[in-house]
Order: sequence, then structure tokens, then C-alpha cells
Amino acid sequence: MRKSASRKCSRASCTSAAIKTLTYIYSDSTAVLGPLSTYAEPHNYDLCAAHSERLTVPVGWSVIKEEIVDQNIGPSDEDLMAIANAVREVANSDLASKNMPPELGRRGHLRVLPSN
Repeated sequence: MRKSASRKCSRASCTSAAIKTLTYIYSDSTAVLGPLSTYAEPHNYDLCAAHSERLTVPVGWSVIKEEIVDQNIGPSDEDLMAIANAVREVANSDLASKNMPPELGRRGHLRVLPSN
């Protein structure tokens, strides 16, 4: 399937842009309405805002509605501070290790011990 930058609503004669995808799980009698899928699938229905709000399912079926998560939010201030602190810790540990005298004869995990 090709990815479409601007998919239209699957409802007949509707020309509005699709914002959500409807999928059916027949074995569980469940309809799942979630964010617009990355690719158009033949057994899914892309719906515009108006049709996704007026969605009805057969009697006895349940509906799971997953809200659209804004993907442009980015990391929170707390996340950025945690990353900055981790970078500072690594930088400080590198500086501390440079001030230590090197071990003689160090190769991999083996060491040469001086004889007494």
C-alpha cells in the first residue's frame, strides 16, 4: 500500500480529509477507532472528524476509542533536565578518570603484576 499525504474519508460522497481510522475485530464484536493509520489498508475505514464523532456500531458491539496523541509535543522539561544531568555525570566521570594514573601493563581484562 502507498502512503498518502492526504487521505479522504471512506464514507460515500464525503470529501473531507480523514483524521481517524476505524478497524473491526469481528471475533470480539469490537470496533476500534484510533489515530489515522500510516498506510491505507483495504479492511480499515478512514474517517473525517464529523463521521468519527457520529460513529455507530451494531447492537451488542463495543467501541474502543483511542485519542490522538499530539506528536509535536517533544520531550518535557523534566526529560531535558534528566538528559542534561546524565551528560554532565558522564563528562565529570571522564574528567575524573583522566586524573587517575594509568595502570601499567593493562590489556583488556588482564593485568601484569610486578614480581616481588
